[in-house]
Amino acid sequence: MAVNFDTVRKIALALDGVEDATSYGTAALKVRGALFLRLKEDGDSLVVRTDFDQREALIAEDPGVYYITDHYLKYPWVLVRLSRVHPDAIRDLIGGAHRMAGAPARTKPRSRRKARP
Repeated sequence: MAVNFDTVRKIALALDGVEDATSYGTAALKVRGALFLRLKEDGDSLVVRTDFDQREALIAEDPGVYYITDHYLKYPWVLVRLSRVHPDAIRDLIGGAHRMAGAPARTKPRSRRKARP
């Protein structure tokens, strides 16, 4: 089964809180307002939220599918060639990106003060 943005969109919209959006003039998906996937301008690459360790591992494992450009070096995103990615892999990537983007923001822990007598 070939993967295209329609495939990505169908998988993502089945997840909690996902909505269609646009980003940099291309189709995108957000979870609770946070971008987690977008179609790159070339029409064949998907920009996917990830962490730096996973990105490094994916690129090392299959640089024909996963890559980055200089623009993304300092950001937690990986580029995925939709024409080459396995359907199971894209499903896993979408799920992980959804969890990352949808995770509640961490707040500073409250300082614990002793109650005064």
